[in-house]
Amino acid sequence: MITLYHSPRSRSVRVFWLLEELGLPYELKTVEFTPESLKGPEYLKVHPLGKVPALQDDGVTMFESGAIVEYLLEKYGKGRLAPAPGTTARAPFLQWVHFGEATALPPLADIVQHTFLRPEAERIPAIADDGRARMAGVLDVLDKSLAGKQYLLGDEFTAADVMVGYALYLAKMLGLLSDKHPNLLAYMGRLEKRPAFQKATA
Repeated sequence: MITLYHSPRSRSVRVFWLLEELGLPYELKTVEFTPESLKGPEYLKVHPLGKVPALQDDGVTMFESGAIVEYLLEKYGKGRLAPAPGTTARAPFLQWVHFGEATALPPLADIVQHTFLRPEAERIPAIADDGRARMAGVLDVLDKSLAGKQYLLGDEFTAADVMVGYALYLAKMLGLLSDKHPNLLAYMGRLEKRPAFQKATA
């Protein structure tokens, strides 16, 4: 049985969402997003850095959301939600899967850290402002890439949309999506209608 350690609004939303899209059986263990829960001795046995997500499956423990997504697709996907290796669509799929974490998340993390999470005395407004400027560039790229398309790879929803969609979910919560990016707004609307997204973000 797959076990997912999850905190609402965290990166574990990606894994929760994908598990629902694939229709896989799993056990959900919700972890409070507090130092007491995340840094407690029991949870540190699961995730040595005290973060979420963490996933356990058949004696395997993983704790990088993008790697977990790829693992679940390889083991349980049966060709769903990802182009086959070696096909033309595989390259853009991998690009967007990694874009969702490596490019889109760092500016959002800076905004969150220096607007909400850190004690007020430790917040540096210039870092949050820089994050907003960097994120504007990310949103521009995504908006242009989605022109004339339903999803990142075309008409078919894939796990790349899960990886990037989570970043846009955070961006929307931070008030960063606007009518300046009409393709993104329409895309986000399509993602939000998916029952798996709704369950993972409830």
